[in-house]
Amino acid sequence: MEFRALWDEIAAIGKEPTGYLRYAWTEPELALRTWFRAQAGQRDLAVEEDGNGNLFAWWNPSAEPGVLTGSHFDSVPHGGAYDGPLGIVSALLAVDELRARGVRPARPVGVAVFAEEEGSRFGLACLGSRLLTGAVAPEAAAALRDRDGVTLAEAAGGVPKGHRPDLLARISSFVELHIEQGRALTVPVGVASAIWPHGRWRIDFAGEGNHAGTTLMSDRHDPMLTFAYTVLAANKEARLRGAHATIGRVSVEPNATNAIPARVSAWLDARAADASVVDDLVAAVTARASERATRDGTRVQLTPESLSGETAFDVALRDRIAERLGGVPVLATGAGHDAGVLSAHVPTAMLFVRNPSGVSHSPAETASDDDCIEGVRALADVLEDLAC
Repeated sequence: MEFRALWDEIAAIGKEPTGYLRYAWTEPELALRTWFRAQAGQRDLAVEEDGNGNLFAWWNPSAEPGVLTGSHFDSVPHGGAYDGPLGIVSALLAVDELRARGVRPARPVGVAVFAEEEGSRFGLACLGSRLLTGAVAPEAAAALRDRDGVTLAEAAGGVPKGHRPDLLARISSFVELHIEQGRALTVPVGVASAIWPHGRWRIDFAGEGNHAGTTLMSDRHDPMLTFAYTVLAANKEARLRGAHATIGRVSVEPNATNAIPARVSAWLDARAADASVVDDLVAAVTARASERATRDGTRVQLTPESLSGETAFDVALRDRIAERLGGVPVLATGAGHDAGVLSAHVPTAMLFVRNPSGVSHSPAETASDDDCIEGVRALADVLEDLAC
């Protein structure tokens, strides 16, 4: 199996010394889409786009609903190589493996490339799959702006088409292969049971901009103090509840060394095994931030940007896959995926490939070639079982 050869064809695209920059509808991500179309053509797979930036390459297309696999190309800022692209490369190689076995599927087998899964450019995770399933309105998506003020409509060349029930009806099941993003998997391949509830909230802290050298400490209304306290409060409240809270993005105005900020905007990522815990965590962080704002003479406002409830993958499909693969481990994950969005519409499952470091969303993310090859074989086994 030529995993390394195919993997090396995309390894340099979007790679920087600090990690990968493959934002949706930017040159590196578009180059990967072009590469995918070429690979699909070499395999005689019929490629179509759904009007939302998602690509689908079909083997043996027909009126019969088919089995879909695939993932995404886009990355988080300075991310790793495997998050997303591994699922697409593995899907193409799984088609090769099935053909090498002489398999002729009775129903179509598709490979998908979903757009803006990470939400790193336009702020809404799993945007392509949300548009496909009708979870977000095309007009609302079209108006989203990146950090440079470019709208999604401008980047994508128009307003997305939105909900595609006709395309969803052509999918009998969806299986996404992905690198495992923690240390839970100790064997090459596992199966997902569920995705934790998770969401993103924007927190705006407003104060009074002023001169850093002439404003007395007692006269300041500094939103950076309220922000700093909120970061610590989020950490503490999450630990108390066995949840996860992260503030990993911040914007400061005017962002000058010798000026007290007038405004700070930050983004809270909150996750837990239970939706009620996420709600309670966010409420506690909001209360702590508001209390501190009163003391600092500042103002705070929290705005939800995205929220996903718990995703329990199709139990029958999960158990069928785990048994087909010889009883591999079944584990939940705190990471969101397009599979989670599609699960409300079609039977959905996920395969994980071992991550020896447990590091993800970082250049240190890695997987061994041997484990990746095991992942391809496992995916081929699953596709053969579901499509034949």
